[in-house]
Amino acid sequence: MIDTSIEYEIRGRYALFSDPITRIGGEKFSYQVPTYQALKGITESIYWKPTFIWVIDSVRIMNRIQTEGKGIRPIKLKGGNDLSYYTYLKDVRYRIKAHFEWNTNRPDLDPDRSAMKHLSIAQRSIEKGGRRDIFLGTRECQGYVEPIDSADVESAGFYDGYGELDLGYMFYGFSYPDENAEGDFIQKFWHPVMKNGVIEFPRPDSEVLSSRTIRSQQRVKPFKLGENVNGKEE
Repeated sequence: MIDTSIEYEIRGRYALFSDPITRIGGEKFSYQVPTYQALKGITESIYWKPTFIWVIDSVRIMNRIQTEGKGIRPIKLKGGNDLSYYTYLKDVRYRIKAHFEWNTNRPDLDPDRSAMKHLSIAQRSIEKGGRRDIFLGTRECQGYVEPIDSADVESAGFYDGYGELDLGYMFYGFSYPDENAEGDFIQKFWHPVMKNGVIEFPRPDSEVLSSRTIRSQQRVKPFKLGENVNGKEE
Protein backbone atom coordinates (compact mmCIF):
# COMPACT_ATOMS: atom_id res chain seq x y z
CA MET A 1 0.00 0.00 0.00
CA ILE A 2 1.39 3.40 -1.02
CA ASP A 3 2.04 5.97 1.70
CA THR A 4 0.10 9.08 0.66
CA SER A 5 1.62 11.38 3.29
CA ILE A 6 2.97 14.86 2.62
CA GLU A 7 4.75 17.45 4.76
CA TYR A 8 5.08 21.15 4.16
CA GLU A 9 5.71 24.44 5.93
CA ILE A 10 3.53 27.52 5.82
CA ARG A 11 4.28 30.96 7.16
CA GLY A 12 2.79 34.42 7.10
CA ARG A 13 2.92 37.85 8.70
CA TYR A 14 -0.58 37.47 10.15
CA ALA A 15 -3.25 34.79 10.66
CA LEU A 16 -6.83 34.88 11.91
CA PHE A 17 -8.43 31.57 12.89
CA SER A 18 -11.42 33.24 14.43
CA ASP A 19 -13.26 31.89 17.45
CA PRO A 20 -16.97 31.83 16.42
CA ILE A 21 -18.02 32.96 19.91
CA THR A 22 -16.28 36.32 19.46
CA ARG A 23 -17.88 37.04 16.06
CA ILE A 24 -21.40 37.65 17.39
CA GLY A 25 -20.75 41.32 18.11
CA GLY A 26 -18.78 41.96 14.92
CA GLU A 27 -15.37 41.50 16.51
CA LYS A 28 -12.94 38.72 15.58
CA PHE A 29 -10.45 37.13 17.94
CA SER A 30 -8.11 34.41 16.72
CA TYR A 31 -7.60 31.04 18.33
CA GLN A 32 -4.01 30.54 19.51
CA VAL A 33 -3.45 27.83 16.90
CA PRO A 34 -4.96 26.90 13.52
CA THR A 35 -8.03 24.69 13.47
CA TYR A 36 -8.18 21.35 11.69
CA GLN A 37 -10.55 22.85 9.13
CA ALA A 38 -8.20 25.76 8.39
CA LEU A 39 -5.28 23.39 7.78
CA LYS A 40 -7.47 21.14 5.63
CA GLY A 41 -8.50 24.17 3.57
CA ILE A 42 -4.87 25.23 3.14
CA THR A 43 -3.91 21.72 2.02
CA GLU A 44 -6.83 21.67 -0.43
CA SER A 45 -5.60 24.99 -1.83
CA ILE A 46 -2.25 23.32 -2.52
CA TYR A 47 -3.93 20.45 -4.41
CA TRP A 48 -7.43 18.95 -4.31
CA LYS A 49 -9.74 16.71 -6.32
CA PRO A 50 -13.11 15.20 -5.27
CA THR A 51 -11.55 11.76 -5.74
CA PHE A 52 -9.91 11.94 -2.32
CA ILE A 53 -10.15 13.59 1.11
CA TRP A 54 -7.22 15.22 2.90
CA VAL A 55 -6.74 14.10 6.52
CA ILE A 56 -4.55 16.34 8.69
CA ASP A 57 -2.32 14.31 11.02
CA SER A 58 -0.50 17.00 12.99
CA VAL A 59 0.76 20.56 13.09
CA ARG A 60 3.97 21.79 14.72
CA ILE A 61 3.98 25.37 16.00
CA MET A 62 7.41 26.73 15.12
CA ASN A 63 7.18 30.38 16.25
CA ARG A 64 6.08 31.92 19.53
CA ILE A 65 2.33 32.58 19.72
CA GLN A 66 1.85 36.36 19.52
CA THR A 67 -1.22 38.50 18.91
CA GLU A 68 -1.79 42.00 17.55
CA GLY A 69 -5.01 44.01 17.58
CA LYS A 70 -6.09 46.13 14.62
CA GLY A 71 -8.92 48.56 14.02
CA ILE A 72 -10.88 47.43 10.95
CA ARG A 73 -13.65 49.18 9.01
CA PRO A 74 -15.76 46.35 7.54
CA ILE A 75 -18.51 47.11 5.01
CA LYS A 76 -22.05 46.99 6.41
CA LEU A 77 -24.77 45.09 4.56
CA LYS A 78 -26.95 48.20 4.28
CA GLY A 79 -24.07 50.34 3.07
CA GLY A 80 -21.35 52.36 4.74
CA ASN A 81 -18.69 51.14 7.14
CA ASP A 82 -18.52 50.00 10.73
CA LEU A 83 -15.64 49.97 13.18
CA SER A 84 -14.45 46.66 14.65
CA TYR A 85 -11.34 45.37 16.36
CA TYR A 86 -9.76 42.17 15.08
CA THR A 87 -7.08 40.31 17.03
CA TYR A 88 -4.62 38.54 14.72
CA LEU A 89 -1.84 36.06 15.29
CA LYS A 90 1.48 37.62 14.31
CA ASP A 91 4.52 36.11 12.54
CA VAL A 92 3.21 32.57 12.25
CA ARG A 93 5.07 29.51 11.02
CA TYR A 94 3.66 25.97 10.99
CA ARG A 95 4.73 22.54 9.79
CA ILE A 96 1.90 20.30 8.69
CA LYS A 97 1.72 16.55 8.17
CA ALA A 98 -1.22 15.21 6.18
CA HIS A 99 -2.28 12.31 3.97
CA PHE A 100 -5.11 11.67 1.55
CA GLU A 101 -7.67 8.85 1.52
CA TRP A 102 -10.07 7.87 -1.24
CA ASN A 103 -13.52 9.38 -0.95
CA THR A 104 -15.69 6.24 -0.75
CA ASN A 105 -18.77 8.40 -1.30
CA ARG A 106 -17.54 9.05 -4.85
CA PRO A 107 -17.63 5.61 -6.55
CA ASP A 108 -18.12 7.38 -9.90
CA LEU A 109 -14.51 8.59 -9.63
CA ASP A 110 -12.98 5.14 -9.06
CA PRO A 111 -11.02 5.28 -12.37
CA ASP A 112 -9.16 8.33 -11.03
CA ARG A 113 -7.80 6.49 -7.97
CA SER A 114 -4.09 6.51 -8.74
CA ALA A 115 -2.19 7.12 -5.51
CA MET A 116 1.19 7.74 -7.17
CA LYS A 117 -0.30 10.25 -9.61
CA HIS A 118 -2.03 12.33 -6.95
CA LEU A 119 0.92 12.12 -4.55
CA SER A 120 3.33 13.32 -7.25
CA ILE A 121 1.03 16.20 -8.19
CA ALA A 122 0.67 17.21 -4.52
CA GLN A 123 4.43 17.22 -3.99
CA ARG A 124 5.02 19.29 -7.14
CA SER A 125 2.29 21.70 -6.03
CA ILE A 126 4.02 22.18 -2.67
CA GLU A 127 7.26 23.07 -4.47
CA LYS A 128 5.36 25.67 -6.51
CA GLY A 129 3.69 27.20 -3.45
CA GLY A 130 0.24 25.71 -4.07
CA ARG A 131 -2.25 25.75 -6.94
CA ARG A 132 -4.49 28.43 -5.47
CA ASP A 133 -3.89 31.44 -3.26
CA ILE A 134 -3.15 30.46 0.32
CA PHE A 135 -4.92 32.25 3.17
CA LEU A 136 -4.30 31.83 6.89
CA GLY A 137 -7.86 31.79 8.14
CA THR A 138 -9.07 34.88 6.29
CA ARG A 139 -8.43 36.57 2.95
CA GLU A 140 -6.37 39.48 4.26
CA CYS A 141 -3.85 37.04 5.79
CA GLN A 142 -1.71 35.74 2.93
CA GLY A 143 0.20 32.50 3.52
CA TYR A 144 3.32 31.15 1.81
CA VAL A 145 3.79 27.40 1.33
CA GLU A 146 7.14 25.75 0.82
CA PRO A 147 8.63 22.25 1.16
CA ILE A 148 10.59 21.42 4.29
CA ASP A 149 14.29 21.52 3.49
CA SER A 150 15.99 18.23 4.43
CA ALA A 151 18.82 20.24 5.99
CA ASP A 152 16.31 22.18 8.10
CA VAL A 153 14.01 19.31 9.12
CA GLU A 154 15.38 19.23 12.68
CA SER A 155 15.28 22.98 13.22
CA ALA A 156 14.18 24.05 16.69
CA GLY A 157 10.67 25.27 17.39
CA PHE A 158 9.84 27.77 20.13
CA TYR A 159 7.80 25.22 22.10
CA ASP A 160 10.22 22.28 21.90
CA GLY A 161 10.47 20.86 25.43
CA TYR A 162 7.73 23.22 26.63
CA GLY A 163 5.49 20.42 27.89
CA GLU A 164 1.70 20.45 27.63
CA LEU A 165 -0.47 23.47 26.85
CA ASP A 166 -4.24 23.10 27.23
CA LEU A 167 -5.93 25.03 24.44
CA GLY A 168 -9.50 24.76 25.72
CA TYR A 169 -12.66 23.87 23.82
CA MET A 170 -12.21 24.62 20.10
CA PHE A 171 -13.91 24.31 16.77
CA TYR A 172 -12.47 21.29 14.90
CA GLY A 173 -14.00 21.34 11.43
CA PHE A 174 -16.85 20.41 9.11
CA SER A 175 -17.95 17.13 7.60
CA TYR A 176 -19.45 17.95 4.21
CA PRO A 177 -22.33 16.00 2.63
CA ASP A 178 -20.06 14.12 0.23
CA GLU A 179 -17.73 13.11 3.09
CA ASN A 180 -20.20 11.05 5.13
CA ALA A 181 -22.65 8.29 4.23
CA GLU A 182 -25.68 10.22 5.56
CA GLY A 183 -25.12 13.22 3.28
CA ASP A 184 -25.29 15.63 6.24
CA PHE A 185 -23.49 18.91 6.84
CA ILE A 186 -21.94 18.52 10.30
CA GLN A 187 -19.80 20.74 12.53
CA LYS A 188 -17.38 19.28 15.08
CA PHE A 189 -15.62 20.49 18.22
CA TRP A 190 -12.87 19.11 20.47
CA HIS A 191 -10.49 19.86 23.34
CA PRO A 192 -6.89 19.90 22.04
CA VAL A 193 -3.69 19.78 24.06
CA MET A 194 -0.41 20.89 22.51
CA LYS A 195 2.58 18.80 23.56
CA ASN A 196 6.05 20.28 23.01
CA GLY A 197 4.69 22.44 20.21
CA VAL A 198 2.89 19.62 18.38
CA ILE A 199 -0.86 19.08 18.08
CA GLU A 200 -1.91 15.57 17.02
CA PHE A 201 -5.35 15.63 15.40
CA PRO A 202 -7.88 12.82 15.86
CA ARG A 203 -9.44 11.42 12.71
CA PRO A 204 -12.60 13.20 11.48
CA ASP A 205 -14.67 10.12 12.42
CA SER A 206 -13.19 9.85 15.92
CA GLU A 207 -15.55 9.47 18.88
CA VAL A 208 -13.59 12.09 20.88
CA LEU A 209 -15.16 14.80 18.71
CA SER A 210 -18.43 16.49 19.62
CA SER A 211 -20.72 16.75 16.59
CA ARG A 212 -23.81 18.73 15.66
CA THR A 213 -25.76 18.38 12.42
CA ILE A 214 -26.38 21.73 10.73
CA ARG A 215 -28.36 20.44 7.74
CA SER A 216 -29.50 16.90 6.94
CA GLN A 217 -29.39 15.00 3.66
CA GLN A 218 -27.98 17.72 1.47
CA ARG A 219 -27.68 17.48 -2.30
CA VAL A 220 -24.18 16.44 -3.37
CA LYS A 221 -22.65 18.05 -6.44
CA PRO A 222 -22.15 15.45 -9.19
CA PHE A 223 -18.75 14.97 -10.82
CA LYS A 224 -17.92 13.16 -14.03
CA LEU A 225 -14.49 12.32 -15.38
CA GLY A 226 -13.71 14.11 -18.61
CA GLU A 227 -16.39 16.74 -18.06
CA ASN A 228 -16.07 18.69 -14.80
CA VAL A 229 -13.15 16.58 -13.45
CA ASN A 230 -9.88 16.02 -15.31
CA GLY A 231 -9.10 12.31 -15.34
CA LYS A 232 -5.77 12.58 -17.17
CA GLU A 233 -2.27 13.19 -15.88
CA GLU A 234 -1.90 16.81 -14.79
